[in-house]
Amino acid sequence: MRSFVCAIAAMAAIMIAAPVSVPAQQQPSGPAYRPGLGDLMTTTIQPRHIKLAAAGREKNWSYAAYEVHELDEAFDRASIIWPQWQKLSIVEMIETIVRQPLLDLDQAVKEKNERLYNAAYGRLTEACNGCHQAARRGFVVIQDPKDSVYADQDFRAQP
Repeated sequence: MRSFVCAIAAMAAIMIAAPVSVPAQQQPSGPAYRPGLGDLMTTTIQPRHIKLAAAGREKNWSYAAYEVHELDEAFDRASIIWPQWQKLSIVEMIETIVRQPLLDLDQAVKEKNERLYNAAYGRLTEACNGCHQAARRGFVVIQDPKDSVYADQDFRAQP
């Protein structure tokens, strides 16, 4: 029995002292993925706009606050990835057209004021369309969604 324990201890000592070989990670080949501006609008900004409408309808102020913050960050990320598109400054468009409606929406949420929220949401929607017009993409018309496409999400305020 004593020799068995000694053999186990010796093997453990060898294993601890032996260098560990970790295979090197392969680097991906090719350029880094850079989503198009339209891709970012469709996958990160538009869903937030839709969810804000649902949160406002349900007067779910906690969730609306979360989505205002997420939308603000989504616009920031889009402007970092695409500071300029064609000859337009995306950064400038966001700052001059979109930023104030977002701030107004944030304030309405903090006040839990449905009337101010609806007005600010309308101005945000108008701002989206204003940017599309300026970018010669006026055929992309944003509106207050009639229904939520997120059937798996409950937008009612939780107790």
